[in-house]
Amino acid sequence: MNETLNRTMPAVAYRQSLPAQDDESLVDVELPVPQPGPHDLLVRVEAVAVNPVDYKVRQNSDPGGQPKVLGWDAAGTVVAVGDRVALFAAGDEVYYAGAIDRPGSNARFHVVDERIVGRKPTTLSFTEAAALPLTSLTAWEGLFERLGLRRDDGRRETGTLLVTAAAGGVGAMVAQLARAFTDLTVVGTASRPETGEFARRMGVTHVVDHHHPLPQQVARLAPDGLDHIFSTAGTDRNLPAYADMLKPFGGLVAIDDFGPVEIGLLKSKSISFHWELMFTRSLFRTPDMATQHHILNQVAGLVDRGVLTTTATQDLGTVNAAHLREAHRILESGRAIGKITLTGF
Repeated sequence: MNETLNRTMPAVAYRQSLPAQDDESLVDVELPVPQPGPHDLLVRVEAVAVNPVDYKVRQNSDPGGQPKVLGWDAAGTVVAVGDRVALFAAGDEVYYAGAIDRPGSNARFHVVDERIVGRKPTTLSFTEAAALPLTSLTAWEGLFERLGLRRDDGRRETGTLLVTAAAGGVGAMVAQLARAFTDLTVVGTASRPETGEFARRMGVTHVVDHHHPLPQQVARLAPDGLDHIFSTAGTDRNLPAYADMLKPFGGLVAIDDFGPVEIGLLKSKSISFHWELMFTRSLFRTPDMATQHHILNQVAGLVDRGVLTTTATQDLGTVNAAHLREAHRILESGRAIGKITLTGF
C-alpha cells in the first residue's frame, strides 16, 4: 500500500477550456497518487465511462492553467482505505459515480468516499459496470425520490411516463427501472431507427420522434394525458408541450441545464416540478449520503439477477487524452447511444 501511495500515476486532465477538437483540450499528465481521507477508498481504476457532465465542466470551468482531472463513472479495485472506512476493504471490486467537487476518475488511482460507492456487479466486466453508476443513480433518484413512484410489488404504479432522449444513458436506465418496478407505459423520444431500437430494448413501450410536435404523437398513445415526465434534455423549449401533455397533478423531473422558464405554465394543473442532480448528496455531504451506496448495491443485485443490463455500447480503448477527446466529441454531437467507455491505462 505504501508503495502505491508514494508513486505518481498517469491521468488525463485539461488546463484551459478549449474545443474538443483542439489537441490541448485534454492532455496526458503524470500526477501524484492521491491520499485517501478518513472515509475514502483509494481505487485502482480499471474502466471509466463518459457523461455529458464531463464536457460541460470542460467547457464552462476554466482551471486557469492548472491540471484538472475530469471523469465520474468508474469501476476498479480498492487498494487502500481511510481509517474510518467500514463498508469496504482492500481487494474489493467497486463501481461509483464520484463527486463533482473532487478530482475525477480519469486517472490510474482515484479517491472516493465509501458512502457513494457500491459493490461491482459480479456478472459484469469492469467496462460494463463503469457505464452504470451515474445514470442509475440519476434515474433511481428521479423516479423514486423526486417523482415519488412506488417500488412496492403489491401496488405497482400504472399510468404513462414520458422520458426524453430514451436511447441516452439516463433515458435507458429510466426505462429499465420503470420496467423492473412499475407497470407504467413508457413512451420515449428518439429520432433514428437505431436509437428507437435501443430504447425499446431498454424497456420503452412506444417511441415518438422529438423532431415532430410531441403533443399530437403522445395524444395517440395516451389520450387522457401523461402522469409523469422525466426530462433529460430540452426542458426549457418543451415546457409548454409538457404542460399540455401532463394530467392534472402530474409530475415533471428535469436533469438538464437551462435558464429562466415560464414555470407558471404548470400552475393551472397543479403539476409538480422537481430537479434531480445526482451530485447533491456528495456536494452537500447530506446526512443520508450513504443512500447512494445502498442504491448502487441494489442496482448491482438487479444486474446479477438479470433484471437490469449494462448500457455500455462503445469502448474507445485505453484511458488517454486522444481517446477521451474522441469521447467528448461524440457526446457533444448528440448522437451517442447508451454509454461510451474506456478500459485500462
